[in-house]
Amino acid sequence: MVERVLATEATLALIERLKQKHGPLMFHQSGGCCDGSAPMCYPKGEFRVGGNDVYLGEIGGCPVYMDADQFEYWKHTQLTIDVVPGRGHGFTLEAPEGLRFLTRSRVFTDEEADELAKASASLTLR
Repeated sequence: MVERVLATEATLALIERLKQKHGPLMFHQSGGCCDGSAPMCYPKGEFRVGGNDVYLGEIGGCPVYMDADQFEYWKHTQLTIDVVPGRGHGFTLEAPEGLRFLTRSRVFTDEEADELAKASASLTLR
């Protein structure tokens, strides 16, 4: 199965450090408010996921969500959550670490897009 969201090794290492400090985590891909369009990391359950949020998958055992309106722009891409030096917005847990999460993307191949379409169709038929 094609994954919509991946993480780099550096991201997975940071997730593990943050889990040690904060417990279970979750991510929400910001839609431009506060810190541009950055993946925001929260203690699991601290950010309220709503009916307009799309579940993209998991990285490091943490669920990743995105607003459905933003997903319409990104649905043709695979997202890779990376980490780079710098200071993200204060609402995200990695900010005090001197690091920030960053989303990189690539367009799905035609074969991957077909696979995702078939998977989505089978989910809606259930």
